[in-house]
Amino acid sequence: MTSAQTVLNRRRRGGGKTAVGVLLTAVMLFPVYWMLNVSLTRDQDMRKSPPGLFPAHATLEGYRAVVGQQLPYLGTSLVIGLGTVALTVALAAPAGYALAKLRPRGGGILSFVLLAAQMIPGIIMAMGFYAIYLSLGLLQSVPGLIVADSTLAVPFGVLIFTAFMSGIPDELIQAAQMDGARALRTFWSIVLPMSRNAVVTVSLFAFLWSWSDFVFASTLASGGAHQPITLGIYHYIGNNNQEWNAIMATAVVASLPAAVILVLAQRYVAAGVTAGAVKD
Repeated sequence: MTSAQTVLNRRRRGGGKTAVGVLLTAVMLFPVYWMLNVSLTRDQDMRKSPPGLFPAHATLEGYRAVVGQQLPYLGTSLVIGLGTVALTVALAAPAGYALAKLRPRGGGILSFVLLAAQMIPGIIMAMGFYAIYLSLGLLQSVPGLIVADSTLAVPFGVLIFTAFMSGIPDELIQAAQMDGARALRTFWSIVLPMSRNAVVTVSLFAFLWSWSDFVFASTLASGGAHQPITLGIYHYIGNNNQEWNAIMATAVVASLPAAVILVLAQRYVAAGVTAGAVKD
């Protein structure tokens, strides 16, 4: 076989793999497209048979309904998401630094406990939080949801920070100590700035988990004055079960912040998640 034929065969195989990848991606993303399609479809076109693959007479009525009714839920979710990110990073980053560089006694056991904590079903944790919040008066409160959502993100964050910070050269830590920097100053001035990818990764996942949480929200905040968008969509489906364009428009708007953040932070996430996978 000549070199030209070999190159041609490689290109064909590569083209076939690309086509299969594009097809699988299209299948997985079709529900997202259908959600967008229905959100732009008029009420009178909703029950066409067969349904239209494109909104021939697109309308923004669904999105107008979202702006009028769902903005308070979106604002609450944004506050909860940012609060969860701040609390998660504030707890997970120092813990990861301690496990990676200070190496306290029982660090291996603590890492195993953090890993096991991620396997606890959310509904069990929600019931525990309900009993605690009932006695503390934190039910139906934004701070209560921030703390609850952080319990999902902190164990993951500690593991990510530990893996990433383990790759920081010990010589840098030792040089800072020789200059008189204590552990806290070393962490704040050297380790944390070098862990930008891990900070972005943990922040992103903490925000996504809190943004999409329904178990804690329905258990700890149902009926309160401040409810996240997941409860907003749930109530909206119950109250407007015939207005599918408005329901899908709500889902589209609720998905946008998470999608935009994921696209903007994807290169940091790839570096943060793979940190510690390869050792020099």
